[in-house]
Amino acid sequence: MGSNAWGAGNRALPGGGQADPALRAVFDAALAAGINLFDTAEVYNFGGSEKTYGLFLPEFHSQTPLPTLPEGGQTGGQKGVQAVIASKFFPYPWRWSRAALKAALQSSLARLHISQIDLYLVHFPLPPVRPETWVEALAEVYDAGLARAVGVSNFNVDQMRRAHALLARRGIPLACNQVEYSLLKRDVERNGLLALCKELGVTLVAYRPLAYGMLTGRYTAEQRPGGWRGLTLSRSALQRVQPLMKLLRRIGEAHEGKTPPQVALNWLVCKGAVPIPGASQVRHVQANAAALGWRLNEDEVTELDKASSTAAEGTT
Repeated sequence: MGSNAWGAGNRALPGGGQADPALRAVFDAALAAGINLFDTAEVYNFGGSEKTYGLFLPEFHSQTPLPTLPEGGQTGGQKGVQAVIASKFFPYPWRWSRAALKAALQSSLARLHISQIDLYLVHFPLPPVRPETWVEALAEVYDAGLARAVGVSNFNVDQMRRAHALLARRGIPLACNQVEYSLLKRDVERNGLLALCKELGVTLVAYRPLAYGMLTGRYTAEQRPGGWRGLTLSRSALQRVQPLMKLLRRIGEAHEGKTPPQVALNWLVCKGAVPIPGASQVRHVQANAAALGWRLNEDEVTELDKASSTAAEGTT
């Protein structure tokens, strides 16, 4: 399992001299729990996410060969675990050449205060530049030693197959495709992307694994969140998801009192994905880590599959 860092940076202390102590505590707790994959991007808080992590990342960042993450992405919480950092290039429409990706990566490395990124992704396959241009640029930064592994994000089946083939011709593995995937967003199962990842040996990294918080159990039609999240989660969607929440609670009780989000994350692991939930507090990290180290049985996965199909109608 990884940790999504999209919210980091907006609470950095003035002057950038030191990181937000709360974020540092979250980072330390993640490493202690064996969650060592931290996912960021140049666009997260306009570089603030990378800059904030860069204030304390180097002391925990190793330049040894990048290990293959075990299923679920957890390393087991062993002492001395090193941080693995992933970041992403955003193909703004004014970026036309492959050189733009290398320049963006170099800027990310400067903000992170490291000399080599563990995993570098193309954030979206957006026009007007063809995805192949950016995949070729990924190959170049890999060959230059600026990235230890490369991947893509939000690529569909055809785009991912083309990216995999282009990199394979240069002897470079496609490490991952990062896409939205949860009990309430299962497009990757229907469109063949999950199956293709398994066929090609590409890790599917699941962002928004708790569906904007709908799978946490904190929200109901009567108690909706405030801010932008409240605009995302409609009353009808929250009403529709309640039978699934009851099932998540029942299954969790059968596994020594696991919570609904822990069951939802474990379901993703059972599907072969690596979820990257966010965590803004230490207790969130500890709760996320408790989603690993056990496994739903096949009947439970099937039951959740059926319940989620009904719950997902109209929520995405």
